[in-house]
Amino acid sequence: MPSLGILIGSESDRAFFEPIFPLLDSLGISYELKVISAHRHPEETREYGMSARDHGVEVIIAGAGMAAHLPGVIASWTTIPVIGVPLPRSEFSGIDSLLSIVQMPPGVPVACVAIGGVKNAALLAARILGLKYEEVRKACEKYKGELR
Repeated sequence: MPSLGILIGSESDRAFFEPIFPLLDSLGISYELKVISAHRHPEETREYGMSARDHGVEVIIAGAGMAAHLPGVIASWTTIPVIGVPLPRSEFSGIDSLLSIVQMPPGVPVACVAIGGVKNAALLAARILGLKYEEVRKACEKYKGELR
């Protein structure tokens, strides 16, 4: 079964991601949710980035607010595709997070969705996985068809 890593910087970010779990289940994608702070637990962040592939993770979604370093730090430790989700956690309503995620230096790519765009992050991850897994591609096509 295709596997997705979902990373959040703090337990309080979980509420942003809970609505996508049924969607991922319906698309046939397994996932693990980890609370890893790039600032408070840098070694754990490094270890996850370096070992994610070893335990089957094929795409990573990293949600972050404010300085939003988590997606970029994870991307610096892996070649697995990383999708950043800027979260509206500050007085700037997520604009600061958005700018932080999209301003990655050359050689450390991070895809970025809209502020709070966890659903699109899940669907983008599913489309990436659908390149390898026909059942996920078909589930994505079915989902897209149901949007009409």
